[in-house]
Amino acid sequence: MNRTGELRASELPLIGNADLWEQLPADLAPKFRARAGDVAVDMVREIQNQIAEYSQKLEGMFGQVVVEGVEQAIHQFIDRMVDPTAQREDRAKLFRLLGKLEVSAGRSLDLLQTAYRIGARVAWRRISEFGQTERVPLATMCLIAEAIFAYIDELSLRSMEGYAEAQARHAGALQRRRKRLLELLLGEPGYHPNALAEVAEAAHWPLPEKVLVVALERRTDQHQLPIPSLHEDILMDLEGSEPCLLLTDPERQLVALEQKLGGWRAAVGPVVPLTSARQSLRWARRTITLIQSGVIADKPMVDTTEHLSTLLLLGDEELVRELVKRTLAPLEGLTPKQQQRMRETMTAWVETRGSAPEVASSLAVHPQTVRYRLRQLEELFGTKLHDPDALFDMGIALRALRLLGGSTGQPRRLGPAGPPGFTGPPGARSA
Repeated sequence: MNRTGELRASELPLIGNADLWEQLPADLAPKFRARAGDVAVDMVREIQNQIAEYSQKLEGMFGQVVVEGVEQAIHQFIDRMVDPTAQREDRAKLFRLLGKLEVSAGRSLDLLQTAYRIGARVAWRRISEFGQTERVPLATMCLIAEAIFAYIDELSLRSMEGYAEAQARHAGALQRRRKRLLELLLGEPGYHPNALAEVAEAAHWPLPEKVLVVALERRTDQHQLPIPSLHEDILMDLEGSEPCLLLTDPERQLVALEQKLGGWRAAVGPVVPLTSARQSLRWARRTITLIQSGVIADKPMVDTTEHLSTLLLLGDEELVRELVKRTLAPLEGLTPKQQQRMRETMTAWVETRGSAPEVASSLAVHPQTVRYRLRQLEELFGTKLHDPDALFDMGIALRALRLLGGSTGQPRRLGPAGPPGFTGPPGARSA
């Protein structure tokens, strides 16, 4: 078929998208253009009747873009009948804009695609009426119908591109707002509640009453970790020097969290009021430090609330080292091995205040050995072994030393080195 001729029905199966526009009868274009205004009015009316979200008055930018979009869609279709090789990129901008506006309106792309389909049905109805009046051959009408729906697919694709671009920008802006919100919650106190509410609203994040913070650390063998797919209510910073998550509904959100944090070491802080989120992070971060040093056992996810006494005891390492040094100073004249034995005996006795047989049983030694060691302790510590305040300090010092040095009592370096005095110089005493 040539540009003005008819198309035989037997040729229809041979038509493909590549040469579809070349085979449209160009001589029909002027007749279609004369009716374009009426068709545009019909399309807009039908779209507004069937889609409630588009039923508002066509005012402002929304109305301008809808009307212009319908008119351009019709005229571009007719222009392409005349010149299938015409540049399309500039004309595609409007339909990308329609997709972007759907994101701004908070709608899915389904409504716009429905509007395209309604427009296509109206166009086909009017063209069918024209075809009957003008006695356009059936084969030609079938070709025009195919072109209409191929054209609608193309417009939908352009709008999808605009929608995806706007979504990506929106997600990026939302992510920046949420990061700012997290910084505000975990930063230095003193922000105004109104400022917090404004940032939270812009981030589409309802302010909860209570939260908890999960401190994270990449494990030594994990350097490039993918960003886990987490619930939208969870605020996260995985790229900073101290990565963390802020949870608003721990019972629900923690269930699946461990499986999604493969490659990360995680310490779950306690649930606190929203205004104390920084404190939850501080305790969780301190737990990470104690895991690194071996004081707290390493697991995929550690609950900070199970180690509160350890956090309290080692909250000020230099202070606790000083307490250990002063409280256990009488042991400095013993050899390291003797010190360890005497600390074990002191611990069992201070914790149980039991008889020699009871202490011996807990240490798996003979009662006479315990009696001998207790006499030595009496010589070293004197009346302090019967002073409640001194015994309290001893209990703290002994527990702290176990945490700092494990079963051997040799102090770990959790931070700057503490003062000497844990093992002392060798002596001549035996135990």
